[in-house]
Formats: sequence, C-alpha cells, structure tokens
Amino acid sequence: MSSDFHFYEPSAGHGLKHDPFNSIIAPRPIGWISTVDEKGIANLAPYSFFNAFNYTPPIIGFSSIGFKDSVRNIQATGEFCYNLVSVPLAQQMNQTCAQVDASVDEFELAGLTKGESRTVKPPHVAESGVVMECRKTQIVQLQGSNGELCDTWMVFGEVTGVKIKTSLIEDGVFKTGRAEPLLRAGGAGDYYTIDSENLFEMLRPR
Repeated sequence: MSSDFHFYEPSAGHGLKHDPFNSIIAPRPIGWISTVDEKGIANLAPYSFFNAFNYTPPIIGFSSIGFKDSVRNIQATGEFCYNLVSVPLAQQMNQTCAQVDASVDEFELAGLTKGESRTVKPPHVAESGVVMECRKTQIVQLQGSNGELCDTWMVFGEVTGVKIKTSLIEDGVFKTGRAEPLLRAGGAGDYYTIDSENLFEMLRPR
C-alpha cells in the first residue's frame, strides 16, 4: 500500500498515538441534554455523538455510550430538551461532564438557571440561546456487523418546541455563527468554534 496513506482495521488497533476516529468525524455538535427522572430530579449532560436526522417531523438524536441517567430518564418519562452549547457556556457545559450520582442536579452543580419548558416537563438551560423540546420516538441499542449488541444507546426525539433568542435571527434567518456554537473535536480536550468570516454560499444545482 502507498506510504501516502495510513490504513488500519479498527478491530486490530489504529497504531497511532490517539484514535483518529473522533478526529475525522469532527467537529461535532454537542447534544447538551436535560431530563428529569420519575421523581422530578433534573439531569443535564453533554453528548458529542449528536445530530439532526429528519425534517418532517423534525427529529434529533444522541448516542450514549453506556445506559446513563439521560437515557434512563428519557425511557421512563419520554421527554428531553436539547440546549445549544455556546462558547460563553463552555465551562458550565464541562462541569456537567462530571461523573456524579443520579441524585445530583447538574444545573445546580454548574450554576445554571432552569428554564420552564412549554411542551415538555424537563427544564432547559435558560442561558442557552437555542432550546429544542423533544418527545422520545425511539431508543435503539446499537450492534456490530456480527450482530453483537454494544453498550451504546441511540435516543431519537421529535422536536415539539423550539426557543431561539431573537438576537440570533436576522431577516428571518438563524445566524449560526452569531450563536457561537461549541463543537467537539477529536482530542481529549479539543473543541472548535465557528467564525462567521468563514461562511460561504454554494447553492444546489437545478
């Protein structure tokens, strides 16, 4: 094989200092997911395997490696919120990564304000510029090509309400760069931001 390329089979190891998988599929939007358990205790956690999957109805989803509190709460209540992580909220988001007991309220841990959601029970991050309120559509346990189940769970939810700061909308268009979304990169502590100066337009061919 040409020395111009590094090839590896994941099952045999990548042979590099750091696994390139997360770096290649990157930068990735962060799913900052808020839920409540059956007793009403709030939970807030970030997931870097997150994205949008459908227009009508609007469906978003995140993947949890391990059956964590977010998945458990959504399975029990059927509801969650996605909260946009902006650059000013980076440190608070990082605080909610902490491995704490399910009884700990990460909103309080990170010094965040609970906003009252309109279409679902879980609160949202009041400081966030964008919130999507969601109702569960599916929870899918992932599996490998050999059929063996992974300890990874994909959660999908239909968006039932969207809250956007009006300052992020101009001439009817949501300004992505102005929202300063924080994006996850490949390294252990690597993140990216979006700069509006890097925006370019390319329309689809007709």
